[in-house]
Amino acid sequence: MEFNPEQDLAAVDRSVLMLEREGHPASSVTLSRGFPTTVENLWDATTTAGRIGRWFTPVSGELELCGRYQLKGNAGGVVTECERLERFALTWEFAGDVSWVEVEYSEDAKGSARLTLTHTALLSPHWTEYGPGAVGVGWEMGLLGLSLHLSYPEEPLPDQEAFAALDEGRRFIAGSSRGWGEASIAAGTEPEAAERAAESTTAFYTGETG
Repeated sequence: MEFNPEQDLAAVDRSVLMLEREGHPASSVTLSRGFPTTVENLWDATTTAGRIGRWFTPVSGELELCGRYQLKGNAGGVVTECERLERFALTWEFAGDVSWVEVEYSEDAKGSARLTLTHTALLSPHWTEYGPGAVGVGWEMGLLGLSLHLSYPEEPLPDQEAFAALDEGRRFIAGSSRGWGEASIAAGTEPEAAERAAESTTAFYTGETG
């Protein structure tokens, strides 16, 4: 299975918004990507447990309104909204923190569909160190996995460690980190702070920390 890091990076629109959530300073990280498939197939690939485990990570629980889900070795939470073929929302509970994820679907160009994901979290020291790339790079890797799954549905994908060991994977991670640094600057972050956070994010995802 092959992919072009630069092409996949260019396929994603990124934006950052500073706001308030529940009376506290927060940030929303939004990424959007089109896929050469139908909205129906895109919805099925991202809401069916058996398919999610083939491009993201295994998930258990009740994938329905008010149901509780758990991603293996990752976050869990509750599905708070679900409108079939249009959108869903859920809480993202990890390491004692709660944030919020919203996913929307729309028709894109003829014969294709678009997924737009927004992850909102309260500001924290984690944000100061890594900026929007902390979640942005992870979700962007997820959308890359989704793209590969849609193109090669029967082929297994490499795990994150194996992906980061590939030259293409490292280029993708570094490019995504830079992209989120640029989005952070556009949202008002000082360039030096945004670039420093992007470097920290790249080091984290490639395992070069410390």
